[in-house]
Amino acid sequence: MADQLAEVKDFWEGNPLFSGESDYELGSHEFFQDHSKAYYDDVFAGSFDANKFIPMNLKNANVLDLGCGVGFWTIEIQKHRQCKSFYCGDLTQKALDTTQKRLDLNEMAANLSIQNAEQLTYESNFFDHINCQGVIHHTPNTDNAIKEIARVLKKDGTASISVYYRNFLLRNWTSFSIIGKLLSKLGGGLKGRGRENIFSEKNPDEITRLYDGDKNPIGKSYTKNEIIEMVSPYFHVNKTFPFFFSARSMPFSIPRFLHRWLSNYLGFMIHLNLIKK
Repeated sequence: MADQLAEVKDFWEGNPLFSGESDYELGSHEFFQDHSKAYYDDVFAGSFDANKFIPMNLKNANVLDLGCGVGFWTIEIQKHRQCKSFYCGDLTQKALDTTQKRLDLNEMAANLSIQNAEQLTYESNFFDHINCQGVIHHTPNTDNAIKEIARVLKKDGTASISVYYRNFLLRNWTSFSIIGKLLSKLGGGLKGRGRENIFSEKNPDEITRLYDGDKNPIGKSYTKNEIIEMVSPYFHVNKTFPFFFSARSMPFSIPRFLHRWLSNYLGFMIHLNLIKK
C-alpha cells in the first residue's frame, strides 16, 4: 500500500489536474480561466447549481477541501458561502502551490497542508463540512479514506463526495466498445497525458484509470450501490446524483440540451451529499 501511495503521489506531482489540456502555463490566470470554463461548460454541462454540491449554511463552519487539486472547489465554495475557517489538503505540494496561486488571484485565503486522505493529520470531530471531489477513487484504500473523513467531521457534519461512476455504459462496455472504437477513429478522446485513444480500450477499468493519464497508477469506479455501502457505516446518505458526461472528449459537438440529459442519466461521476452519523 505504501508503494502504491508513493506512485500516486509521484504521478500527481508530475501531472497536476488539467495539465496537458490547457495551452496556458499551470498556475497562470489564463490557466485558471481555462480550467473553470471546462468545468462550467463540460463537467456541469453549462449549468452549475452550487446548491446541489455545497450546503447552504457554512457561516460558522470549519470547512475542508480535501484533495484540492488546482483549487477550483476552494474558490467556488468561498465564492458562494461565507465560512468561519477554510482548509485545503492535498497529497502533493504542486497542488497546494497551485491552489495558493488561485487563492491569491481571487484575494482569498485558506490553511493549506499536505494530507494523505487515508491518514489525515487533523484532530477528530473538527470540521463541520468536508468537500472531496474526485479524490478517494485514486487512493489505494478508499475505505480508509472514507473512515478518516468521518473521523475528522463533527457529529451531524456534512460531506460532499464525488467518485467515478460505473454507469450504464461502463457496466455494459462489451456491448458498447464497438461504438467506442468508432468514436476513437473519428478523433474522439481527451487531450494530453496519453489519453487520446481512451475510447478504443476494451476494459472499462482501463477507461476509468486512463481518464487521468496513461501513467495514472490508480483510478476506480463504483456503482451507486457499491459506494453507498462503503459510506453507510459512517454516514446517512442524503442525496446522490450522477453528473459529468465529457462532451469535450467527443469528435463532434453535442447540443446543450443533449449534453445535460447525458450528464443527468449517463454521467461518469456520482455525487453524494452525506451527514455523519
